[in-house]
Amino acid sequence: MAYETDDDVEAVVFNFETCGTNKEDFHHSHHLVVATWYLQDSTIEEATEKMRNSLFRFIDHHGVNKQKYHETLTVFWMEMVALELRKLSECARLVDKCNSIVSRLNNAKLPLKFYSEGLLWSDEARQVFMTPDLKRWN
Repeated sequence: MAYETDDDVEAVVFNFETCGTNKEDFHHSHHLVVATWYLQDSTIEEATEKMRNSLFRFIDHHGVNKQKYHETLTVFWMEMVALELRKLSECARLVDKCNSIVSRLNNAKLPLKFYSEGLLWSDEARQVFMTPDLKRWN
């Protein structure tokens, strides 16, 4: 789905942050849009912390087991979005940035190019960030 306006993007973020989005309706592409939004005016560290806190709030609100949260994947996707944003013009509209990020990164299997399945799906990788064991992204 392509977004048409910045308001479309803002609605995704607002509905996520207020837990107005049903857990079944919040897809990978929505995570990418929220990450792009957070990275607009924050450092990677600040944006990742905001994403982490928002994900925990969303998980808690919807009664999802906290073990579903995955720290390594959260950091990985925030880094991927940040890398892609650096390739785009700072003057680009937010909606155009989001559409570009979604088109480039809407592949939930991308982490497996960097991580072995054993490492990525380990309990440790869920709890703390693990560096890639197959190849580095930077």
